Parts: sequence; C-alpha cells; structure tokens
Amino acid sequence: MAHVVSKSTLGLTHPAQIDHPKICFAAKETDLLQWKGDILAVGVTEKDMTKDSNSKFQNLILEKLDSKLGGLLSKVSIEEDFAGKAEQLTVIRVASLGFKRVSLIGLGKGLTGPSTSGYHVFGESVAVIAKASQANNAAIALASSEGLTPELKLAIASAIAKGTLLGTYEDNRFKSESKKPSLKSVDIFGLGDGPKLENKLKYIEDICSGVILGKELVNSPANVLTPGVLAEEAEKIAAAYSDVLTAKILDEEQCKELKMGSYLGVAAASANPPKFIHLCYKPPSGSIKTKLALVGKGLTFDSGGYNIKIGPVCSIERMKGDMGGSAAVLGAAKALGQIKPLGVEVHFIVAACENMISGTGMRPGDIVTASNGKTIEVNNTDAEGRLTLADALVYACNQGVHKIVDLATLTGACRVALGLSIAGIFTPSDELCKEVVAASEVAGEKLWRLPMEESYWESMKSGVADMVNTGSPQGGSITAALFLKQFVDEKVEWLHIDMAGPVWDVKKKDASGFGIPTLVEWVMSNSAS
Repeated sequence: MAHVVSKSTLGLTHPAQIDHPKICFAAKETDLLQWKGDILAVGVTEKDMTKDSNSKFQNLILEKLDSKLGGLLSKVSIEEDFAGKAEQLTVIRVASLGFKRVSLIGLGKGLTGPSTSGYHVFGESVAVIAKASQANNAAIALASSEGLTPELKLAIASAIAKGTLLGTYEDNRFKSESKKPSLKSVDIFGLGDGPKLENKLKYIEDICSGVILGKELVNSPANVLTPGVLAEEAEKIAAAYSDVLTAKILDEEQCKELKMGSYLGVAAASANPPKFIHLCYKPPSGSIKTKLALVGKGLTFDSGGYNIKIGPVCSIERMKGDMGGSAAVLGAAKALGQIKPLGVEVHFIVAACENMISGTGMRPGDIVTASNGKTIEVNNTDAEGRLTLADALVYACNQGVHKIVDLATLTGACRVALGLSIAGIFTPSDELCKEVVAASEVAGEKLWRLPMEESYWESMKSGVADMVNTGSPQGGSITAALFLKQFVDEKVEWLHIDMAGPVWDVKKKDASGFGIPTLVEWVMSNSAS
C-alpha cells in the first residue's frame, strides 16, 4: 500500500511565530549599589543570612544594602522567615534609590560540588521576577563571591545566564494570545569581566538557542510535527549554518536499499512516510582528530501499535514527545553550527517515523530484519524505539565514527528507577562514561550509570529469530540497552542515554530541552577548540 502524505496542519493548527528572548548580558565590576534599573537581585546562601545580636547582617554586601534601605531588608527577611534556603525568594519594592525592586534569592549551602545547577535555578528565579514585574533590565550579584576561582566565577556566571535566558522563554506558539518577553538586559556583578567572560556568555546564548529549538520540537503536537516536518527542520538547520553543516534525508525507498527492515517495520502503519535524517558537521578549518555520532530516537508519535497504550498511566497523550532524543540531537546541531568547534566531525542521525495502527502495520509475532542482518521477533509493538535505533546505530557505525552517544525516551522502567529528573546511562566503556558524565556536570544535567548485566540477555532470546525486542519486565531499561548493543560495532565506543524521565517538566507542563547542553559540552570536550 502506498503511503499517503497527511497534512501537517491537521485540525487547522498552525504554530505562530514568537519572539525568542534576546538578552544583552554585560559583566560589571563597579559598585553594585550605584546601579540603576528595575530589579537588583542578590543570590544569598544560608551562611550569608547570618545576623549579629542587633539583627544586622554580617555579610558586607547585605549590610550595605540593608543600610541603604533603612533596615527594611533585615526586617522583611525576619518577617518572611527568609533564611537563604535553596529556591527561597523575597521581593521588596523600593522607591527613590535608583532601582525599583530588590530581591534576595536563596542558594542553600551554595556551591557544594562540581554542578552549578543551583545557579541555573537562581537565573530562572530572576526571570520569574522579571516577568511578574514587566522588568526591562536587572542586575545580578552574589552576596559572597570572594574566594571563588576565576574558573568557578566563569561557570557560575554561565549557569546564571543560562537560567535567566531559558527562564525568560515561553513557548506560546499554540496560544491565541501571548506576551512578549520584557527583559532586555542583565548586568552581572562581581563574577569577572573581559573577553573571556564575554565569549563564555556568547557560548551560553548559542547553547540556549539549541535548547529552545529542542523544547519547541518536543512541545509540537503530532498533527504539526510529522516525520516529514522534522526532516524539514533538520534541513533548515543545515541551510542556516551551511558553512559547517550538510543534510541528507533518506526516503522510504532509500532506506529499503539499505535494508533497514527494523526501522521500516515500525513506520509501516502510518500515513506519514518515514524520513531518515543525517546531518554532518565538519569544522570550518583544520584537520579532524575524532569523529562522533549523536543518534536520537525520532518517534513523532507513538500509539504503541497493536500493543496500544491503554490505562491511566500509559501517558499516550504525551507521546508527541517520544522524539525527545531527536530533539536533543537537532538542538545540539543548531548550537554547534553556531559555535563551530575545531578538530571534530559530528554526525547527527535520526530515524524519524510514527508508530501507528493499520492493516499495513507491524503485528506482534512478526520478524523484522535489521540492516546488519540480525533478525528480531517483535513480541511487543510498543517497544518500537529500539527497533528504529537499531538501524540508526548500524548506519552511524558505517560513517566511520569513533564514538556514539544515543538518546531516547526508551523505557518506562528507567523512569520508575530514577524518577523524572535523572537520565539513565549505559555503556561498556568506562572512559566514555567519564567523558559524558563530566560534560553533564558542566551542563548542570543529571545522569546515573546503570549496569549492563549480560546475564539478563537470556530473556531476550527468541526460539525463531536472533532475539525478541522485549524481555523480562524486571530490569527493562537494562535489557533495552543490551538490545541496542547488538547493533553497535565492537570497535566503536558507545553510550546510551535513556531520558524517559527528564524529557518533560511535569511541574511546568513543558518540554525540558534535556540533553542538549550535555551533548554540546561532550562534543566540545572532544574538539580542538
């Protein structure tokens, strides 16, 4: 049966063009209390809030600020029981002092490890206050920055800037009315200045542009974002950064020529044809020392197939987000197209399709053959992501890459194991694990390595094919990783990220953009820039 291309505007829904936040960041080393503008935001630790017997702050900046406010800061902090705990905040409206509002934002214990995620939250809090007050500008400082190394100051300033930028952004493309972001400029005090910090802030802006793209892709409903539209988005990225990126989109016939039976089996039921996406980044100059691949699961909608998702916890209404891995890959491609790292070639690969139900669809019990010749008995059509990734991983290995990281909203089991804010990682390579975890710590994202227990493979064996696509319900994320391993060349280092939990921010009812900062940091750690 020939595919009929369904309209991506089903339901007459067209995403509106919205303004992405453009904030001018400036680093200052002048007197904070002489600043004039809308919001003066100070990050405080629990220690900073210590007062003497006369209820005066022992912290020098807070003591000076409180003196300028006539003791109001001390009074409000006592009345509101503000102790500087993480994510606590208080806002005071003032008059005739050069700034309209003063805000104290809690940092808890402060920097207690390599992660700067607490400062990212600080930046998000500034954005929340700016939205509520329609502020055009803000000043940001820490009550205590002495003793911080220049490297730590750079990392903290970056985390604050990223939190502010992403906190300012709202995806209002599908709302009939929306407000434009008002925050236009942010001055950062006491965390350094000069070209090094300016370059770092520009780098953060590039990463944030990739994160925003990733968020918009995951947020887009399946009647707007089809496999074909996802491929068009990839082509737009390549066209925008054509000096370093090229795009190749394979259609169904070309995938058949490459014998991608596992991927095409998943796509067979949908009226929207599959699109296999391959972007390639090559540096603008110099030699290439390493070749990497980023592979993302690209199910623009997953009904579960004949093993249809049913019941109150199946989350079928959120299956538009089953392409979170591909969103991370394409978001990283956009960011890297702007950053232009040297010495590294990167392949961005997505086997995009829908998992639907029709008379042409894959059935439980069918046997599909992947492009490396291995056969798979499909005992559950809702374990489709790994079937698409199987052919994508084989394709990635055939590009001659040295290392592969794949990302997928792959298993509910990983969400059960690690919750909604931590992604599971699986790899046979200790060295690659160290690289990616180090990148995630810089990025402020949470990963946790889970074992690849080879004895669990016993449950993945089939009596009539090389393997089944699901094994025992216990350890489901582990058996899924063991399945993917069957399609990776032994000479290639490989790491799998199961991001089923953190792909979606349940509290904000919004895509998180998870994975993009980590991917960019990992590529940069492999580059010669």
